Amino acid sequence: MRELSLHILDALENALAAGATYVELIIEENKATDNLTITVRDNGRGMDNKQVKRIFDPFFTTRTTRHVGLGVPLFKAAADRCNGELTITSEPGQGTTLQAIFQHSHIDRAPLGDIQGTLLAFILSGTCDLRYVHRVDGDVFEFDTADIRSELGNIPLTHPAVREWLREFLAEGEAALLSRPG
Repeated sequence: MRELSLHILDALENALAAGATYVELIIEENKATDNLTITVRDNGRGMDNKQVKRIFDPFFTTRTTRHVGLGVPLFKAAADRCNGELTITSEPGQGTTLQAIFQHSHIDRAPLGDIQGTLLAFILSGTCDLRYVHRVDGDVFEFDTADIRSELGNIPLTHPAVREWLREFLAEGEAALLSRPG
């Protein structure tokens, strides 16, 4: 995939398919250690050890709508190609954690891409709450949709005015984080 945000979107969609009601997405960029770490943690139904061992097989999927599962193997290949790794830990009934680590400066590392679009697509896709943290060398942009929902009361995140506010909030938060000197 051309952007890491597309791999992230796939991982977030996997969390939804696993019945998650809460997902954490943490992106950490540390130029001092030359690492980019992407962590997706959910409270979905989880997987047993047998399923976890098969997750990197492109012909294995838990979805019934298709017979291949290329998302995780492609994400792993992207990390491996950039002197990194992708690991998955999971426990039935407890959820799943996917962590991809990349060498930040690697010439083959895809750009993060349209993370705002990915976040907005996920947030507006349903009722699953998202805690998002993006750290760049100690600076941070973060939010939790559970807090936003609490402030909004009965107004849904899909309301046109809220949707526009979310779009601006995400764009401004990411732009401010990435424009800091460093």
